Amino acid sequence: MAEVKIPKATARRLPLYYRYLQFLHDSEKTKFSSADLSEAVKVDSATIRRDFSYFGALGKRGYGYDVESLLAFFKRLLNQDRLTNVALIGVGNLGHALLNYNFRQTNNIRISAAFDINPEITGTIQSGVPIYKMAELKDQLEQQQIDIVILSVPMEHAQEITDELVKIGIRGILNFTPIRVNVPEEIRVHNVDLANELQTLIYFLDNFKEDGSLINPLAKENLTTTDLND
Repeated sequence: MAEVKIPKATARRLPLYYRYLQFLHDSEKTKFSSADLSEAVKVDSATIRRDFSYFGALGKRGYGYDVESLLAFFKRLLNQDRLTNVALIGVGNLGHALLNYNFRQTNNIRISAAFDINPEITGTIQSGVPIYKMAELKDQLEQQQIDIVILSVPMEHAQEITDELVKIGIRGILNFTPIRVNVPEEIRVHNVDLANELQTLIYFLDNFKEDGSLINPLAKENLTTTDLND
């Protein structure tokens, strides 16, 4: 069978579908339609059917989709049939919030080790997670076979720590710092910039009409780009 290339946009939607399937299963629902899923996750039905089509015939015409069988399929697809351990680097305010977040409630993911330079918390257990010194980073990641890291450190240290992670052999980084770190192409980095997302939300609220068209923010102030350059 020829290998099918899955678009990145489709791959990003798969966890969203999986979470809804979990909800249906917990609610003891047995089947659903693409229209039901569309309403729940705010993705149009045609896109959902196209996403599902990459994986073969997942539903039946006139019946819809079976919750239990599709949930089992997505568990295997997203590696949710096994526990994935990840590490957290940086246990400041955001780091503590991430430690307290129950990843296992909706995903089979666990923060099994955290690292920091603060001597007041290293050697302790926070929210059930041991906090190690940065000097123990390499040994612990190798011993626990962790290859995914959440990065939540001051931005001036982000690249330095990333370089160390590359040498250790990390495969993926969830980057909560405001800078874009440089890594070899075989390492995947997903950036989460909360301040940027909030700024984008404010911009959309201030500059988009109800019909979805964009208001020129310069026009509201009767400004031109020439005025801004003066």
